Amino acid sequence: MADLDYNRRNKAPRPLSDAEKERLEEYVDSIHYSARYSDDNYEYRHVQLPKAMLKAIPKEYHDPSKGTLKLLWEEEWRAIGITQSLGWEHYEVHEPEPHILLFKRPINYVPPAQ
Repeated sequence: MADLDYNRRNKAPRPLSDAEKERLEEYVDSIHYSARYSDDNYEYRHVQLPKAMLKAIPKEYHDPSKGTLKLLWEEEWRAIGITQSLGWEHYEVHEPEPHILLFKRPINYVPPAQ
């Protein structure tokens, strides 16, 4: 699998304003999380956002050249309401269905000690 194309992300995480968070709240309970699946190196899952939610996500999170969301930093995907355990990285958007975000993390991921 190719490395993550960091040019498809914002240069740094772009925080949401309180008003932006409020606009997204109505969609959070409708986010669908797939079961996990894996290969020899990574476990994967996809997250399906409600289609209407895409219009409520700030334009700075969108990639107009692809018609999809950019690859989101962890702070960004958590801010829009996606909840997952630690270690997941947003690595791709399913272009035919831009409301489907693809995540991966190393097999046997162990979070850093706090």
